[in-house]
Amino acid sequence: NSIKGTKMSMNIFRLTGDMCHLLSILILLRRLHVAKNAEGISLRTQELFVMVSLTRYTDLLTTFYSYYNSLMKIFFIASVSYTIYLIRRREPICSTYDRQQDNFPHWKFLVAPSAVVATVIFLIEYNTRRYGWESLTFHLFDVQGILWTFSIVLESVAILPQLSLLRRYRSIENLTANYVFCMGIYRFLYIFNWVYRAYNEPG
Repeated sequence: NSIKGTKMSMNIFRLTGDMCHLLSILILLRRLHVAKNAEGISLRTQELFVMVSLTRYTDLLTTFYSYYNSLMKIFFIASVSYTIYLIRRREPICSTYDRQQDNFPHWKFLVAPSAVVATVIFLIEYNTRRYGWESLTFHLFDVQGILWTFSIVLESVAILPQLSLLRRYRSIENLTANYVFCMGIYRFLYIFNWVYRAYNEPG
């Protein structure tokens, strides 16, 4: 398999993980529409998640794998973008968003380090294991591969601004807690998905 890993075979861990991811987004959107406030919701985490989706799903423009694959990717991008719109622009929700509380330095401590780590991982995988250092220059320009690797690294830490924000609140609404729980289960199941693929898919 290519390090980009854009074509993923279906297994129970991936399917269940996708459903938990889907459920977490629906819970968050319901929370915003019902409560009509953004208290306890980290806009910075949502911005990181949309960055993850946009950098991971660049193959939407180049390759068709299945309707399931394409529709889920489009939904994840659109739904997180809509969540950001609600928190930034939609009244009365946007008026309740507390920028001073949601202050985790995500660019400095999450995005920039993820870019560095992703580039190192990508170069090691492509140039020492597969092609050798003589092809280093050529593979530096495999932008899609670097972006995919970056999305994997960034997603592993994207929830941190949300967790940091929740620590500042004495009480957490059930829907917000359920959202964080479902996101955690989604990530947990995808670890098993990658392990399963490593042992059961050739290449």
